[in-house]
Amino acid sequence: MIINGVTIDKTFAEAFPMKATRAIITAQNEKWAMISAQAMTGFATSVIACGCEAGIERILSPDETPDGRPGVSIMIYAMGGKGLAKQLETRAGQCVLTSPTSALFAGIEGGKPIPLGKNLRYFGDGFQIAKKIAGKRYWRVPVMDGEFLTEATTGMVEAIGGGNFLVLAESQPQALAACEAAIEEMKKIPNVIMPFPGGVVRSGSKVGSKYPALGASTNDAFCPTLKGVTKTDLSPEIESVMEIVIDGLSKEDIDKAMRVGIQAVCDLGAANGIKRISAGNYGGKLGPFHFHLQEIMA
Repeated sequence: MIINGVTIDKTFAEAFPMKATRAIITAQNEKWAMISAQAMTGFATSVIACGCEAGIERILSPDETPDGRPGVSIMIYAMGGKGLAKQLETRAGQCVLTSPTSALFAGIEGGKPIPLGKNLRYFGDGFQIAKKIAGKRYWRVPVMDGEFLTEATTGMVEAIGGGNFLVLAESQPQALAACEAAIEEMKKIPNVIMPFPGGVVRSGSKVGSKYPALGASTNDAFCPTLKGVTKTDLSPEIESVMEIVIDGLSKEDIDKAMRVGIQAVCDLGAANGIKRISAGNYGGKLGPFHFHLQEIMA
């Protein structure tokens, strides 16, 4: 398959089951809602070392938020429910409770309830007040700028992590420009996040390492500087490879994000140094969800 001079490899991205939740952060203005959201989703690129994968889903207008203020929707993904609940609560306590003018609400209805502000209320030292509105429980926690309003719980649902594609280009600037174009389009798709910095990862990995202590190591087959010393998957003109990883609430969500992202890369085309689109997989051994590139783009 070739789109605008870009070869779409006959391969698939391999993904795995995760647990996910969504939270809505609001504040006095969009600036402070975003500051809180960025803090809450920091150091959350990969479950390999971060404990969770998190990202900003989208900015919310006042008419989309529970309290009628500007807001940001964030999503957190983890390998299990216990780990997800711990990450959500810790991050909310350290990054939203602390952030000026912030409030915190559930972003998923249904699913299994997990604590959002349920335990953060104890910071109120006995002065906290419970409110129940339309069947939902909220907590008002006194803080120095007024009060912190938080919903007690949010929903946890089944999700998928590790959808991905690789952009192979003639130079580093061209690969990055293509990925930036892809991310701009992918951010328009609901129910997905791209958890790496700016949505892009340059240190794509493979399972395993020559060092027993490491569970993952550099994907040498796609490292341009190793063409002469490893079993490379790169032709001579490829000098830069970057990866976009996608977590989503369903296979269909990830399909949509991959489709618009790959199309944005292909729109730049071979004239802008983009040569191939590939994907990371481990022969089907990593996870049960397979995203076949040519089927997605058919």
